[in-house]
Amino acid sequence: MSEASPQPSPSAASTEAESLLSVLERNRRTFAWKTSGLDEKGLRATTAASAMTLGGLVKHVALVEADWLAVKLAGQEYGAPWDAVDFDADPDWEWRTGALDSPEDVYALWRDAVERSRELVAEVIKERGLDGPASFTWPDGRSPSVRAMLLDMVEEYARHTGHADILCEAVDGRVGEGAPEDFSV
Repeated sequence: MSEASPQPSPSAASTEAESLLSVLERNRRTFAWKTSGLDEKGLRATTAASAMTLGGLVKHVALVEADWLAVKLAGQEYGAPWDAVDFDADPDWEWRTGALDSPEDVYALWRDAVERSRELVAEVIKERGLDGPASFTWPDGRSPSVRAMLLDMVEEYARHTGHADILCEAVDGRVGEGAPEDFSV
């Protein structure tokens, strides 16, 4: 998973699906840049009154990729390592262990989750289109559309990139709104 140049802007995309995926990829790339290149100390650092770490944040976003796009959108299983976790007994498992795992393991888990999501989302869009239903139903009987799921994923990345921005600035001084052109994931 490498990108030599930034993703095209949504306005350059020709379809709505391409626009949505372009925004999601831009958010993923910015998140990756904000959280990249840190050692164990950097991934474990906290700031202010929060116990949030960059390692926990990266692992949490990997879980969200699996939960939201693989399970709820595409109807697949969670897969490793998520299927072996008792989240009822340890609801903050990904946050806690993400601060303890090696940087290599945390980054690899996220990259693998993103690659899986890319493949599954492409299949789902091809099969169902943006107006088609996700593979789960809310308690009130409604199923969100593929479009709504992708928009929620964009929102998830935007929120957590903001968290990463604050944490990363405290760790290594990195600031900025988007990844530099020469950044590759």
